Amino acid sequence: MASLLEKVSTLISANLHALMDQALQSNSPAVIDQYIRQVENNLADLEDAAATVGGEVRTLKRKVHEFEQKADETDQAIDAFLMEGNNAYASAAQAKLNSTQRLVDTYKEQAVRQEKEYQNLLSAKVKLEARLQTMKQEREELMALLELAKSKELTVKTMKSLDNLMGTGDSDISRIAESIHKRLDTASVASEMRAARLDEEMDRVLESSVIDGALAERRKKLGLTE
Repeated sequence: MASLLEKVSTLISANLHALMDQALQSNSPAVIDQYIRQVENNLADLEDAAATVGGEVRTLKRKVHEFEQKADETDQAIDAFLMEGNNAYASAAQAKLNSTQRLVDTYKEQAVRQEKEYQNLLSAKVKLEARLQTMKQEREELMALLELAKSKELTVKTMKSLDNLMGTGDSDISRIAESIHKRLDTASVASEMRAARLDEEMDRVLESSVIDGALAERRKKLGLTE
């Protein structure tokens, strides 16, 4: 899982300007197409991983609930055995309760870890989807730019290559290339803002869940009904 997130992080942090420049210099969208394929493949892997981990989180939470119920039943049984004076059964039930409580604690810890992993996968998916959308849009502009360059080559024989599109080359090509870079900047900032809002919302929800759980436990101890 860590290796998948590392690959995704590399794709998210890729220098889109450099990729566009490589495509312009090589007069081909091949490098962009390769990046898009890598993003699409990793998105599929992310979706599979998120589904798997999300399922594990649900399973762990269900186990926590089941064993908490068993612990409550065993706790009540201990009191009943003690009231009957059946110390042997009470002792056995207490041992069972201790074991059950350890299982509950273990499942809770696993659920917290898996929930964090699940949220990391979802966050990475959102960011990677934004990158994919950006590159698909800019690929269309790139193709238009390359077509313009080809037509210029037919009429301007002195232009031997497209290595200097952002320098002293043709003003039309330079202007379009600059437009691509500006849109990449805007899209990247927008993606980062959406990801930041998602991270803040996840932190709020998780914190609220912890607080609600603590209050519920306190009401239970005080014998209050919700």
